[in-house]
Amino acid sequence: MIWLGIDTANSPLSVALVEDGRILCEQTSTFARTHSIQAMPAIERLLYEANLRPSDLEAIAVSEGPGSYTGVRIGVTLAKTLAWTLKIPLVGVSSLEVIAANAIPFEGVICPLFDARRENVYCGLYQSKGDRLHRIWEDRHGTLEQFLEDVAFIKQPVLFIGADVEIHKTKISATLGDQAVFAPFPQQLPRASQLISLAEQRIPASDVHQFVPNYRRIPEAEANWIKEQKQVKSHD
Repeated sequence: MIWLGIDTANSPLSVALVEDGRILCEQTSTFARTHSIQAMPAIERLLYEANLRPSDLEAIAVSEGPGSYTGVRIGVTLAKTLAWTLKIPLVGVSSLEVIAANAIPFEGVICPLFDARRENVYCGLYQSKGDRLHRIWEDRHGTLEQFLEDVAFIKQPVLFIGADVEIHKTKISATLGDQAVFAPFPQQLPRASQLISLAEQRIPASDVHQFVPNYRRIPEAEANWIKEQKQVKSHD
């Protein structure tokens, strides 16, 4: 089975082609270019290098969030369009889980983390069971301070992983001390082949049209609008 994997949830871009557990081509980059410009050309390059046509694809895996609102939306829209056009299955996987899978088989708790600005983060807690991941907590959005307070009660080493961990490394170390472990830089970026590996363990989405991103929070503009409406009602 030939899979296309697409991860645009954050600043790194990763796309891959995998056939029956064998990586045909993979590209992961952190260049400061918008995913709307580079995602589709990257997919076209991979298909060309693998001597494949779009019609050869048999399933698509996409990072469904959380992460950058725009990045997640671009990846999901692209994946849905291709899946609907080609009439093939679409499977969504948590972008945090994709990063966490890079740490298998770490013996302890795995904490993938993305910066969400204003001292907030997207994060999750996982453990590896053999060659698979087990989710301990649901992925969440909240303050780093509150999250670290909760993690402090876990009496195990916690591996922090993700390109944004460096932003918060000082605070994590100050709060957790030796309990905090940090993944080496080769593990910090998402890999679309890892995304596909996780997608193969799931049931494909039954309706491509009903598939939606998992933002874990509403966009800032929408939050501000809701706040304004509440203020208007309070004055009525």
